[in-house]
Amino acid sequence: MQFHLNFPITPLSPAIEYGQELLLMGSCFAEEIGERLNASQFATLINPNGILFNPLSITRAITGYLDGKLYTEADLFQHQGLWRSWEHHSRYADADINAALDRINASQTAAINAIEKIDWLVLTFGSAHVYSLKENNQVVGNCHKMPAAGFSKRLLTVEEIVTALDNVMHRLFFRNRKVNILFTVSPVRYVRDGVVENNLSKAILLQAVHHLVNKFNRLHYFPAYELVIDDLRDYRFYKEDLVHPNDQAIQYVWEHVVKYCISTASQELLGNIAELLKAAQHKPFNPDTTQHKQFRQRNAEKVKQLMEKHPELKLEKLLNYFQD
Repeated sequence: MQFHLNFPITPLSPAIEYGQELLLMGSCFAEEIGERLNASQFATLINPNGILFNPLSITRAITGYLDGKLYTEADLFQHQGLWRSWEHHSRYADADINAALDRINASQTAAINAIEKIDWLVLTFGSAHVYSLKENNQVVGNCHKMPAAGFSKRLLTVEEIVTALDNVMHRLFFRNRKVNILFTVSPVRYVRDGVVENNLSKAILLQAVHHLVNKFNRLHYFPAYELVIDDLRDYRFYKEDLVHPNDQAIQYVWEHVVKYCISTASQELLGNIAELLKAAQHKPFNPDTTQHKQFRQRNAEKVKQLMEKHPELKLEKLLNYFQD
């Protein structure tokens, strides 16, 4: 008997390789996958603006990187004693305006420096709903838990999304001749918008993304949304809020990312790194035994061999752990 739906996934071509640079942007699901790539020693920059959900805020952020934009006091506002940016996640907020600006601009500078060098831009869209300030109609990346009365909410059209992405991609391709773009749609269900409204939002995102993927050769799609919604298709793969995929679901999607998006040679290296990371998590009953010391020495040698063969990998902390 078959208890879940399997469907074919087209392997990414070209595939992601070690030594390439990746910029991941979008919803919290982008961070889940980005953190796994980072732990596996891929060169990643994850959400320089913090978590962003809608395509317009994401394209505005990319435009800022291409423009070399840095933020000033005029770009911030104060709420509940913290200085914040409408274009950034609350993680950048600070009681000191200069500290907030320093944090924002440090991340912005990293993105500005990376945007012309990246090999992959991975965009994960969460919602086609946008919130705009009523006072000036500015689309915000984060509402910072401000009163709802200050915002207007609307659903983007496919045409709006395609136009915004089309414009920013032409600028990006002009500045970066090698970059590929990988789109995903977040499987997180935004039921606060309403169940029907969430499904309509996801449908708009999927239609817009596939329109673009069919239009450009350097654009690709990975079915993270479908793997959770159609393949796993069970609430046991969600957290208690029944909205966010749990660790099992994220791991399931990650395994498919590795299988279908990462080159065969890089998969082998990733497996070696994963074994060493697992070894580093081992908690011995008695760390002073000869057996455990030999265990650490063996793994230290494995790390050294990887570092010699792949000098681009940053495994110093792992080596120090086994040698300590």
